[in-house]
Amino acid sequence: MDETELMAKAPSIAADMAAAGVSPEIQLTQTRYRTALVSSWGIPAGASVLEVGCGQGDMTAALAEAVGPQGRVVAVDIADPSYGAPITLGQSAKHLKATPLGSRIDFRFGLDVLDEAVTFPDNGFDYAVLAHCAWYFESLDQLGATLTRLRRWAQNLCCAEWDLAPRSVEQLPHLLAVLIQGQIEAGGSRGEGNVRTPFSRESLLRILPAAGWNPVPGQAVDTTVLQDGDWEVDACMTLLDDANRMAELPQTVRDLVRSQADVLRPLAKRHGNMPLPAYSLIAR
Repeated sequence: MDETELMAKAPSIAADMAAAGVSPEIQLTQTRYRTALVSSWGIPAGASVLEVGCGQGDMTAALAEAVGPQGRVVAVDIADPSYGAPITLGQSAKHLKATPLGSRIDFRFGLDVLDEAVTFPDNGFDYAVLAHCAWYFESLDQLGATLTRLRRWAQNLCCAEWDLAPRSVEQLPHLLAVLIQGQIEAGGSRGEGNVRTPFSRESLLRILPAAGWNPVPGQAVDTTVLQDGDWEVDACMTLLDDANRMAELPQTVRDLVRSQADVLRPLAKRHGNMPLPAYSLIAR
C-alpha cells in the first residue's frame, strides 16, 4: 500500500478505534499522524511487525492496515489491560479486535519484553516499532536493554519520539511539562504517567549502536495539529498538585521542580499548547 493510499484510509482506521466514540475529531487527528509515520517507514503489505508499547492501539491500527490481510502485528505493552481512561487498554483492544483489522492483530498486555520467559523466534519479525512510548521507560538503561532484545527478534527498527529541542517559544510549555515530570521521576517519586524518562534524540542515537542497531538519517515529523501539548501540561499540573508525590522528593529536587513550575504556569494555556516537534528514524 503506497503512502497516498494508506493516508486515505485514516478516516476508516480512526472509526475503528474505541476512542472515536468519545472524541472522533481527536482520534482522526491522531490516526492521520500515525498513518503518516507508517507511510514514511515504508512497511509493506505482508510484513510481520512487533510493536512495543502499543497502548490504546492507535499505531497498532495503522500498522495493521499497512500490512494487510497477509501481514500480522504483535502488539505488546507492559501495562495491565485495566490501565487507561476514559477507555482502558483492554477495552480499546477488544473494540479493535472486533473490526476487520482485528484478525491481523495479536494484543499482549502485562508483557515485559525483558522478562527472560518472554521470547520470540530469532528474526521472526520484519520490523520492530516503538512509537511515542520510549519516554515511558524507567531509564535509558532499560530502553537500551529492550533495544538489544529486539535486535535478536527483528530485522528492522522503526522509532518515533518527541524532540526535546523546541523550534518556537510556543512549544516551551510542552517542553517544561515533560522535563518537570521527568525530574520528579528521577528524584525518586515514581508514578504511572506517560513521561518517566524524557531523553533527547542524541541520546537515542548514542544507545542504538550499543544495542546492535545502525540508524539511518532520520527526519522531522509535523506535530502541529496534535493535542499532546495540552495533555502533558495537564498531567504535569495534576502531578504538581499531588502533595504526596511532591513530598517524596528530596528538598533540592522539590525546589528545582517548583521553580520550573513557576516558569510553566504563566506560559501554559488552558487549550492550544503547541506540541514539541517529533522525529522519526529507521535502524537496521
